[in-house]
Amino acid sequence: MLDVRKLRLLRELAHRGTIAAVAEALAYTPSAVSQQLSALEREAGTALLERTGRRVALTPAALVLVGHAETILAVLEEASADLAAPELSGALRIGAFPTAVRTILSPALVALSSEHPGLELMVTELDPATAPDALRAGTLDVALVQEYDYVPAAPDPALDTEPLLEEIVYLADLEPGPLAGRSGASWIAGTPGTLCHTMTVRACQAAGFSPRVRHHADDFGTVLALVEAGQGVALVPELGAIGAPAEVVLTPLEARRRTRLAYRRGTRRRPATAAAITALKAAVRARTP
Repeated sequence: MLDVRKLRLLRELAHRGTIAAVAEALAYTPSAVSQQLSALEREAGTALLERTGRRVALTPAALVLVGHAETILAVLEEASADLAAPELSGALRIGAFPTAVRTILSPALVALSSEHPGLELMVTELDPATAPDALRAGTLDVALVQEYDYVPAAPDPALDTEPLLEEIVYLADLEPGPLAGRSGASWIAGTPGTLCHTMTVRACQAAGFSPRVRHHADDFGTVLALVEAGQGVALVPELGAIGAPAEVVLTPLEARRRTRLAYRRGTRRRPATAAAITALKAAVRARTP
């Protein structure tokens, strides 16, 4: 019979790409991961990995097995959720991006602490692009993930999501004007590899030019301060534009940022997960536009 823990390692390898990354995420040694995957191959009776030097690739049989692993792990999560005690207690780990921590997560935490004092609330601030890996690894229970019109999110078979918030994206500058007119401007964008950086590049390309990025900043307060100082222009979503300096002109664009609640498949009925989702949605409804 196939071992569920080994199946999880294979699933993580499919997502993360290297044995070293799987080992780091799940607190194994690389040799232990390799040994477990070799044992899984013996249990399955077929080759699952193609090794070329230090690199490994999944065989067609392994990809089939990964699909089954996703279903098996989700069913086990459902069983655990159905057996969970109705009294809310224990750790609840939530991941969110910085502007959401300030504007959405903080009031949700107040409500959760008041209504469910037995919960041990644990918050991690992170880029939404890294949230799916953390959810699959079990280091988060609920996370806020994002997509932009120019950066759609690929579906993840290990996760379920539901809508939370849609925001306007603004062009932040010291004077009004269309995005297409900023081809010669200096730009302020997020760290390369983040969703915000990718969104800036693709939105500008859709307007007919590639941005000349001078500054990289991931905190929108810093971004707006740089705009106010005349250091460039930037794209800023609605939550990030709260409290913008009076000198900064915010021109709304057609682009939108969409935030969704994400959690592992099968965990929606877990009482703590359900309570977190309820509190976060209530905080969005109560926020001041």
